[in-house]
Amino acid sequence: MSEPQVIVVGAGPVGQSAALLLARWGVQVLVLDQRPGRGSGGSKSICQQRDVLDIWAAAGAGRVAEEGLAWTTARTYYRDRELFSWTFQREGPLPPCVNISQTRTEQLLDEAVAAQPLIEVRWGHEVTGLSQDACGVTVHCGQRLLRAPYALVCAGARAQAIRDSLGVTFAGDTFEDQFLICDIKADLPGWESERRFYFDPVWNPGRQVLIHPCPGGMYRIDWQIAPDFIPTDADISRKIRQIIGDRPYALVWHSTYRFHSRLASRMRVGRVLLAGDCAHLVAPFGARGLNSGVPDAENAAWKLAFALNGWAGPELLESYHAERYAAALENLEVTGATMRFLAPRTVEERMRRRAALEGGRIEEVDSGRFAEPFWYVDSPLTTPEPTRPFRGRPPKGALCTPAPGVIVPDLPLPGGRLREYTREGFLVLLGDMCDSSLFVQVLGKVIPAPLAVRGLAEMDGTGSLAERLGAGPDEAWLIRPDSHIAAIIPHAGPESVAAAVSRALGGFPDT
Repeated sequence: MSEPQVIVVGAGPVGQSAALLLARWGVQVLVLDQRPGRGSGGSKSICQQRDVLDIWAAAGAGRVAEEGLAWTTARTYYRDRELFSWTFQREGPLPPCVNISQTRTEQLLDEAVAAQPLIEVRWGHEVTGLSQDACGVTVHCGQRLLRAPYALVCAGARAQAIRDSLGVTFAGDTFEDQFLICDIKADLPGWESERRFYFDPVWNPGRQVLIHPCPGGMYRIDWQIAPDFIPTDADISRKIRQIIGDRPYALVWHSTYRFHSRLASRMRVGRVLLAGDCAHLVAPFGARGLNSGVPDAENAAWKLAFALNGWAGPELLESYHAERYAAALENLEVTGATMRFLAPRTVEERMRRRAALEGGRIEEVDSGRFAEPFWYVDSPLTTPEPTRPFRGRPPKGALCTPAPGVIVPDLPLPGGRLREYTREGFLVLLGDMCDSSLFVQVLGKVIPAPLAVRGLAEMDGTGSLAERLGAGPDEAWLIRPDSHIAAIIPHAGPESVAAAVSRALGGFPDT
């Protein structure tokens, strides 16, 4: 291949996603990984949220959504009593969530990577450090030096040497309890589309158990276990039997691990961006790990592409840190509260948890708020609109009211979905009272980045899209390349839209 424009460090699902998304923008990518090749084994990160499935579909890996098991109901129990259940609210053709093993996800992403001529993957390349100057980044692989204008580090939690070379710290906590995780194959009628969470069951007293269905009759079971407990094969068999009874089963994979809660001090250092577990670690209850790492990759990809093509101002890359660091902070806050409930550390926390569970105070019971996209309401790229305020997080499983900073609803359209129109650049959606030809004429003269102007009525041919979005006839909606709403402008004119685009680009580039 010719000289890469971006070097991606790490060929896990975040690095794979980043490479695919960069190549989609026409960027030449070199992916480096220290392992000798793709490993195998274990479900690992299994819950993939709708908005991540949407990103993968745009990157050419739509088979993840097709092969995954779309579960619908989450049930929470205290001992043998069901406390509550909730279901996802459907939006568009993609399922709200699918379960699929990380191993299979990586295989599907590998197939998409192999079909992309702009990506080269090199295994057996351990990156020991990075250095940079005003023109680019030098990647150190032992005695080998590789060079590119930018680097995106997706090398996982153990990439301490790389963080050290950048002067980035990785402070946080480690939770004391261990978790035993098993993949089993079994026939469990009635459990095929349900996630089940048990507080203090008789077969794991004082701790938790989580059960997820997966494709092909597989089930993933997580037990919270004592810090010093080393499970034997007999222990694992006994624990499985306590859940499924005397049904036949096959143990496919198992492991133990501890949860960490950590955050890098910076997610952008000059020409280097950090993404995924390299930048943040969270407890997995709520599936906020990979479901945050892939949006990191998308956010980084379009901004790096715009910087490489000279389409954006100097603040665009710094907005990567501003937006994704805020997303990581929110995930740490949500998962930290969950872990304080799941593994209370003080007498007061234990008493509060017991009172909530025994009293059936379901509003206080926290088994992990499921992953949702971070909304860039306070981003420097977002133009606020007082008549369209962000109304806060919706109830669990519900959809968010559109507002500046929120991801646009993925509504079905003739022949596709709304978000399929948003990833070629910026998209301006206009109400019926706006003159599309005037906007095209004016915006085309002042905006260097890819931008399309479409009337809301022409998008679906019926005029119902405006109603479904709640868009006014005199409004312009500016949608970013990652499907987030950058601005909703009432009484819109070309000049006000151009100002919002400039803000969303981090300013226009110097000419």
